Amino acid sequence: MKRYWKYIKPYLPAFIIGPVLMIVEVIGEVVMPLWLRNVIDNGINGGRGISYIITMGVTMVITALCMMAGGVGGAFFAIKASSGFANDLRKDMFNKIQRFSFSNIDMYNTGSLITRLTNDITQVQNMIQMLMRMALRAPGMLIGALIMAFALNAKLALVILCVIPLLGIAIYFIMKTAFPRFTAMQKKLDALNTATQENLTNIRVVKSFVREEFENNKFEKANNDLKDNTLKAIRIVILTMPVMILAMNITTLAVVWFGGNQIITGSMTPGVLTAFVNYVVQILMSLMFVSMIILIGSRALASAKRIDEVLRTDIDLTDDNASQKDIIVEQGKIEFRGVYFKYYKNSEKWVLENIDLVVNPGETVGIIGSTGCGKSSLVQLIPRLYDTDLGEVLVDDVNVKDYSLKNLRDGVGIVLQKNILFSGTIMENLKWGDEDADDDMVHQYAEYAQAHGFVSSFKEGYETELGQGGVNVSGGQKQRLCIARTLLKRPRILILDDSNSAVDTATEARIRESFNNELKGTTKIIIAQRISSVIDADKIIVIDDGRITGTGTHQELMQSCEAYTEIYYSQTDKKVTA
Repeated sequence: MKRYWKYIKPYLPAFIIGPVLMIVEVIGEVVMPLWLRNVIDNGINGGRGISYIITMGVTMVITALCMMAGGVGGAFFAIKASSGFANDLRKDMFNKIQRFSFSNIDMYNTGSLITRLTNDITQVQNMIQMLMRMALRAPGMLIGALIMAFALNAKLALVILCVIPLLGIAIYFIMKTAFPRFTAMQKKLDALNTATQENLTNIRVVKSFVREEFENNKFEKANNDLKDNTLKAIRIVILTMPVMILAMNITTLAVVWFGGNQIITGSMTPGVLTAFVNYVVQILMSLMFVSMIILIGSRALASAKRIDEVLRTDIDLTDDNASQKDIIVEQGKIEFRGVYFKYYKNSEKWVLENIDLVVNPGETVGIIGSTGCGKSSLVQLIPRLYDTDLGEVLVDDVNVKDYSLKNLRDGVGIVLQKNILFSGTIMENLKWGDEDADDDMVHQYAEYAQAHGFVSSFKEGYETELGQGGVNVSGGQKQRLCIARTLLKRPRILILDDSNSAVDTATEARIRESFNNELKGTTKIIIAQRISSVIDADKIIVIDDGRITGTGTHQELMQSCEAYTEIYYSQTDKKVTA
């Protein structure tokens, strides 16, 4: 409860006013049968005349209007409080996920996080709204109606007490069985969202491999699993509600039967019986409301547990213990000292092993090696996308763990293997690098990345709308836009992780020339599969199976590194035979 108080506090007046207004409706519910009894016993049968009946009728109308005002007002404040609660909770949860490290994110699949941010929070919101409208109304109506029923006829009221244990058993049944079933249902919803998200994200791959039928079958299985688990959970309602309605009808019949006999013997008036029947219905309805609160609460508690899992997740990569949070990256020197790293801590094999490396400020360093040898893993340690398991990484002779994450990542620009663009214009995407950059600066850095030419050829130029993920530009154009976006950040360290793979060799040569002329003070690390991409680098690093097997210039490696020469001649042979 402590965790959620911060979301209640801003809307505390609404949390108080809403239930208070619902009490107004409860009071109206309780007194209305009394007015009806007076109309029947005193007005119609008592001979007080039409004026008394009109007076009581006006009183009932005023009571009904007050009930309506209380009900509408209570509902309004319940919606206001629950919506505000959910909005703030969703915002904090999203912010928490944004601070997750990659290893934290790996703990949850994307579909699950989306479900928790949307459906699970909606379930909690619904529970709060229901509680505000019913938490005081249901017990208030139950207690008020019981008191009035015993006040009218204590013997007849004992009939009601016979059915309450039966309804109590039904409520206990709901509590005992609902929670695990709703938990399972939410997990199946996770699976459905994951399948949907993967399919829509990769729809072009699906179509190119003609796998629509396979994806349809996979979706159908996830959809059926969700349906089956939903029915399993809702079956509680299907079984419980008829029992409760049957109990309510039997009780009403019993009251009418015994009350009718008392009217015949003259020990009860018709008005009292009418009021009593109304109170019986209120008592039983309030118990049904309680069961509905428990039902919705069971699902909400299952969702709240899943939300809490995210909020309680310990972020394993933070700058809380950084000793030099104020410093920024100025020179761009990089050093690896005895670095060991693996993604899964229980794995026996190191992804990187015994890495010792120094990259001086302003150098252009190429990294080459076979697929999966650890090239990307190496450079991701520099901006602390992951942390080392052993050893340390230093930037400007300071351990990266001693920087604030913001200052460190502001100083390091990285173009990842997977090029991602967002919905919006090209200008909006490029300004991710510097949101305050003017148009001339954007154009300048786009020119360095060889993107200005093709962007200018578009009818709308830099205001061209990009589809989701940049689907309306080619792979090479997407890479150049991502490079331009990173250059606009003006980092002291620039990392290109195989980011020219979709660019033709002539364009790649012009990009390298721009780097040499315009980014002389920037430390540049280029990961590539093509030796031609790194052949002119100041230093080339050869990585094989997580270890550095060669360091030097192209000429030096041709003399000293067998792995490098094999790559070189294999690529040269391909060019010759082509």
